[in-house]
Amino acid sequence: MRSILIPKFPLSLLPAMLGYAALGALVAGLYGVVHDEITYSISPEYFTRLKFLQFHYANLGCPPRVFVAEIGFLATWWVGFIAGWFLARVAVPSFPPAKARRHCFWGFTIILACAFAASMVGFGLGFLSGPTPDLSAWQGFASACGVVDLPSFVRVAYIHNASYLGGLIGLVVALIHLWRLKRPL
Repeated sequence: MRSILIPKFPLSLLPAMLGYAALGALVAGLYGVVHDEITYSISPEYFTRLKFLQFHYANLGCPPRVFVAEIGFLATWWVGFIAGWFLARVAVPSFPPAKARRHCFWGFTIILACAFAASMVGFGLGFLSGPTPDLSAWQGFASACGVVDLPSFVRVAYIHNASYLGGLIGLVVALIHLWRLKRPL
């Protein structure tokens, strides 16, 4: 357990590991941009009533779609950095550079696939309760924030939360896959 929390590796591997972490940040940030542009189309209010306020510090006065892209990047880059670090932490010390690169890219693919699949599940769950779902638990929040189209707002909330959960599941799956590959048979 200690070796997982306090890793020991040659410092010569640190640049490669940080490179994969940075690549993970870029990939996740771009995923976040596309993700948020799509969900903005479903519920602009999710952004105008919630996300624009959360990320007010990043508002450069650009049009809303540009601000949505900024939010998408800022909300996800750090997830990719952490995921990239953990993938690199397992792959870089365990495999030759070409194999480590291939395994890290495969890990990113697994994470993206799981995040996307989970967001689709979240989208489906947003529709599961029918055309007139019981959203009474959200009414207080909706009133306080001035949300008019609550069903669309809730669908996007489901999509966003499910996507993060899917990314976490994808990271766990990718790490288990890497640990199995590095284990001598």
